[in-house]
Amino acid sequence: MIENLNYKIALTLIPEIGDVLAKRLVAYCGSVEGVFNEKKSALEKVPGIGTVLSKIIKEQSVFNRVEEELKFIEKNKIRPLFYLDAGYPKRLTYCEDNPVMLYFKGDTDLNTNKIISIVGTREATEYGKNLCEKLVADLAVHHPLIVSGLAYGIDVCAHRAAMDNNLKTVAVFAHGFDRVYPALHKSIAEKMQEQGGLLTDFTSGTIPNRENFPRRNRIVAGIADATIVIESKKDGGSLITADIANGYNRDVFAFPGRIGDAASEGCNNIIKQNKAALIQSAADIVYIMGWEQRAKKNAPAQKKLFIDLKPEEEMVVNILKEKNTLNVDDLCLLVKMPMSKVSSLLLTLEFSGIVRSLPGKMYKLN
Repeated sequence: MIENLNYKIALTLIPEIGDVLAKRLVAYCGSVEGVFNEKKSALEKVPGIGTVLSKIIKEQSVFNRVEEELKFIEKNKIRPLFYLDAGYPKRLTYCEDNPVMLYFKGDTDLNTNKIISIVGTREATEYGKNLCEKLVADLAVHHPLIVSGLAYGIDVCAHRAAMDNNLKTVAVFAHGFDRVYPALHKSIAEKMQEQGGLLTDFTSGTIPNRENFPRRNRIVAGIADATIVIESKKDGGSLITADIANGYNRDVFAFPGRIGDAASEGCNNIIKQNKAALIQSAADIVYIMGWEQRAKKNAPAQKKLFIDLKPEEEMVVNILKEKNTLNVDDLCLLVKMPMSKVSSLLLTLEFSGIVRSLPGKMYKLN
């Protein structure tokens, strides 16, 4: 069992303390165990805590519930992931409201090189389903991990298409692992555990209440390099995921639909509002994300002399000079650009012999 897992779970069960405040507590107290061992007077001084919450923390009544959860985790072979653990999805750590705890059932790497989230309407048309199936089939050669929410319509279509093309796929739940919602997709969820996995930040016993789905959507948006919207009504729930992805500075793509087509009105709107890039095929994703160029790059390029750098390239080079070696996700944060833009800049610099890529999405100057 993971070290201090009881304290880690307990932290998420304290009433009125969300993910942001929980992480602030750990930072102030030095460790998750320290949160519960700290003096009440010291807890009161942590911004956002105060007298009432510090009293609740010191009462430690949540530990009765923790014991039940520990038994459930062990019985169901669930892998708990604390936000400071090595196996925690690294892309999520760049999101301010990332979950303190995640629970995972499956066999895949949540930090794999390429992760794409696919979302869309629950009332998908045949056109939308065909579009989704073709997209996933055409992306299969690049072996991305496909993430979605196991809902009716586009979500489950994306999961099925991934498994049909021997890709790993992960479903993010808006409830605990003691159930599958919708229940009709239970057999798919079971199969996914052998070809990807199931992920949630909810403890057992949590039912799929309406308010849980936007919380689920932040994981779908934050765990991936890009989010793709395939069919969405004007006020569709998948647009929430797209908005969250934009807020995380991730790439968002959408397939356009016919003018006046209710099933595509949401997609057309976010394209019109520059909240999503218009795509027509998997080739567009591959090109924008720089996957094809990266795949073709075999031998290191000879460094060019006296090269003139564009301002954005110079910014990347200066940061790498300062940091020596840097993960691409950290680089995106520092230059405040989306992954696709930074990947394109890095490829150009690689071809010029200025930058060298290392294992684990790390980069350094030559």
